[in-house]
Amino acid sequence: MKVALFIPCYVDQFYPQVGMATVRLLEHFGVEHEFPEAQTCCGQPMANSGCMPEAKPLAEKFVDVFDGYDYIVAPSGSCVSMVRHHYETFFDKTAERQNTVRSRTLELSEFLINVLQVDRIEGRFPHQVGIHQSCHGLRELRLAASSEVMNERPNMVTGLLSSLTGISFSRLQREDECCGFGGTFAVAEEAVSCMMGEDRIRDHLESGTTVLTAGDMSCLMHLDGIIRRRKHDIKVMHFAEILAEAIRHD
Repeated sequence: MKVALFIPCYVDQFYPQVGMATVRLLEHFGVEHEFPEAQTCCGQPMANSGCMPEAKPLAEKFVDVFDGYDYIVAPSGSCVSMVRHHYETFFDKTAERQNTVRSRTLELSEFLINVLQVDRIEGRFPHQVGIHQSCHGLRELRLAASSEVMNERPNMVTGLLSSLTGISFSRLQREDECCGFGGTFAVAEEAVSCMMGEDRIRDHLESGTTVLTAGDMSCLMHLDGIIRRRKHDIKVMHFAEILAEAIRHD
């Protein structure tokens, strides 16, 4: 199995520990992987802002860099969603090479559960964890069930974390509400974005969350900014960091 690691821009620049935690997880499960150094941004920030001509060269670059791998794994639902669901804007529907790369690009929890068939992870994490369901992972990748769709669907992040010794989960009032980040939305509509983030943090505070997690550091970056400014006692961790720490201290 030839696996490539795709690390999003904000993880590379601001949260490299998330990339390293992803590496530790893959190695823990015996996955040999490569990090193609020619990789760049997937183009999501441009596309979210409507700058499609500027995003297209990045999509083409992505395909060139990751062509030939069995799987491309990323610790980011939003970036994976960009590749899988929005690259069709840039390529002909019959383009076999591009479509193959798109279909083989997986979010980390998808890869662990659907490809490696991981159903239990031995480790210890004695904390109350609140899970934020990032919109792209939830509503485009279907990594969990959303409240507006009456279908049963397993929550992949919860499934991976639930076997850890000592962990407990917060019972939120709104389990799948947007945090308000939305990429450039947080810049163009700062006040609305912050109010939405405040609502999410309030829900976690009232539910007793001590560690806030998600599959997207972009959402967690937004929420962590609010937490730090308000001086709330909540730690923010990507779920890969939790799993890597739990395995290390088992």
